[in-house]
Amino acid sequence: MKAAADAHYAAAIKGLAASRSRLSRRSPSNMQRSMSRRRTGNLMLVAHSSTCTAAHWCSAVERPVASVRAFGRTSMSFDANGVDYRMPPEHPYPAALDDCLATYRHVLNGHSPDKVVILGRSAGGNLATAMLLRARDEGMPMPGRLVLLSPQVDLTESGDSFQTNQMIDLVLPRPLRSNNLLYAGGADLSNPYLSPLFGDLRGFPPTFLQTGTRDLFLSNTVRMHRTLRKAGVETELHVFEAMPHGGFMGGTPEDQELEAEIRRFVMASWN
Repeated sequence: MKAAADAHYAAAIKGLAASRSRLSRRSPSNMQRSMSRRRTGNLMLVAHSSTCTAAHWCSAVERPVASVRAFGRTSMSFDANGVDYRMPPEHPYPAALDDCLATYRHVLNGHSPDKVVILGRSAGGNLATAMLLRARDEGMPMPGRLVLLSPQVDLTESGDSFQTNQMIDLVLPRPLRSNNLLYAGGADLSNPYLSPLFGDLRGFPPTFLQTGTRDLFLSNTVRMHRTLRKAGVETELHVFEAMPHGGFMGGTPEDQELEAEIRRFVMASWN
């Protein structure tokens, strides 16, 4: 499975050869060596979407590529790293979160926090947000920006859209409670490190949120926006008409508009 995913990933990044960005996957074991060679500049750290289980790994590898491709038309130079975190069933919570936090810690050794952008989609949005909660609780500085695309920030799935958008969302037609329980490994699903929606989000960086009216995670994203606002965090919410979870898979006017909005939001930090 992993060998097939690696081959797919390698093929996916060929289109980025002419871009001024650089994309690579990082695990905590090789991050220290890489960061010792780069001490300045802009960096995007991507938590990929995988529904937090190894069985979905292969379908997720192109998502970080799509996120980075949005910046290929700019003149801004930056590095992009995707976190190759451990996943259940072999490695349940908190393994993936530990890996993300270790990677972020090494990122800060080589980059100014205000030049770092964290991006997470779906399950990656859960890890990106939980990682920043833990980072803040451990006294680490916050990054310049946070981008959350259809984030799974409530593993209890208590939001309205988990009922109203069942079988309406073509990408995620049904809730994922069995996946959530597998990832949690017996831990309480309402723990903020598992469901960041229920955490204290004070001190978070400016945050970009995206969802669609047919997204199973619509409630997650809307509620996250309100929680961030109540915590005094600068935040944007972008809801696209008829868009399912993860967007329209690229190429549509809506996808292009979303890419432009993300690019504007991130560039405001890097400029």
